[in-house]
Amino acid sequence: MANEKSSSVKMFPLLEFLSQLGQAHLACGEQTAIVEMILRGSANAYGAEKSKVIAFPTALFLSLYDGEKEHITLAEGPTKNLRLDQIGEVYKIGEAAERGDVDPEEGLKHLQAILQEPARFGIAGAIAGHIVLSVGLAMVLTTALPNLAAAALLGAIVGALKSFHHGQSVLSVPLPVVAAGVVSTLVFLAIQWEYKIDPLYVLIPPLVTFLPGARLTLGMVELAFGDMVSGSSRLITGFVQLLLLVIGLVAGAVIVGYTAADLVDVTQTTLEDPDLWWAGWLGVSVFGLGVYLHFSAPPGSLPWMLLVMLVAFATQHYTATLVGTTASGFFGMMVVTPLSYLIQFRFKGPPAMVTFLPSFWILVPGALSLVSVKTMLSDREAGIDGLVTALFAIVSIALGTLIGASLYKWLSDTLGWWQFQIGRASRSLWQKNKRP
Repeated sequence: MANEKSSSVKMFPLLEFLSQLGQAHLACGEQTAIVEMILRGSANAYGAEKSKVIAFPTALFLSLYDGEKEHITLAEGPTKNLRLDQIGEVYKIGEAAERGDVDPEEGLKHLQAILQEPARFGIAGAIAGHIVLSVGLAMVLTTALPNLAAAALLGAIVGALKSFHHGQSVLSVPLPVVAAGVVSTLVFLAIQWEYKIDPLYVLIPPLVTFLPGARLTLGMVELAFGDMVSGSSRLITGFVQLLLLVIGLVAGAVIVGYTAADLVDVTQTTLEDPDLWWAGWLGVSVFGLGVYLHFSAPPGSLPWMLLVMLVAFATQHYTATLVGTTASGFFGMMVVTPLSYLIQFRFKGPPAMVTFLPSFWILVPGALSLVSVKTMLSDREAGIDGLVTALFAIVSIALGTLIGASLYKWLSDTLGWWQFQIGRASRSLWQKNKRP
């Protein structure tokens, strides 16, 4: 009994540390299969070789065997998503845990400190970042100055709503509805006052951080891997998020006196300058800077984030002329996925999730499906066609992610072989020159 009690005391900190580590990785938006792999590798590093891990987006089951008995815990899923700086720190701890280089009790304290750490740029930085990213995405969609000015104002309002609700979980569910309602009301009031803006270009940028593009795409990826529970729950959650946004948009339009059809039908004449071909590229850079500020990205990560987003935008832009905009996301993610992993593992940059997540908003699968749901409210037949198109776009992006991950593995194996060959050739040459 004494040995059993001693082993229980020894295993408890490790069990608690790994369960908290798994929750933190789920809060980063990581795939459940990868979370399971990280926790199993960490358990092996600490000597618990017969570990069992089952991860879902909202729950985590963990069992460790110390040679005498099993120690089991059940942890709830994360209640909120993490900022980019928190994601970077979580992945550092995860990498150290997989090597067994961190004491479980110290790692647990570090994880708790990360979750309580304030944003690097404060509330003012978060609001300013939301303004910048809203303007940046608007520049990708349009070059009309009235639309850009409206996006900046609405971005400030939504950024303030997001910042001041922080820490109040009771407001996290209705926040998308409230934000979308406020944006929609102001946009259609401006149209009534004959302010020359186009709602389809102005409604999306301030709400882009609510769009569940990453969740929908990762849900498709998990379904492709056979994780039916996790994949289905992510897809349903993402679709509900879209519905909440649509409800807010419709409510704002109705308050002003418009109908659901006006969300798509109302357009204004905007002055586009075809010579400003560089505006989209500049918009991507501005958007990246806004993401860096609003989501408090880790120090030194901005150049890597901009690189990945510009590559994603360039790939989608140039392949759209060949395969169409709907399927161009496939090529964008096929390039972005291995690039993100190369930055993390080969160039010692930020974690792949830090550079990977913002690219979803550049490819905008969620924005496409949001427009489709709005269309369904006014024209069901056209809306169904739009949803099918959006679903195809999401599937193509998910497929691009899968192939991109396989491409990275191939590149990694090939580069490793090259490094081995170069190293062996260098040693042979050195030995040859050393001979008398």
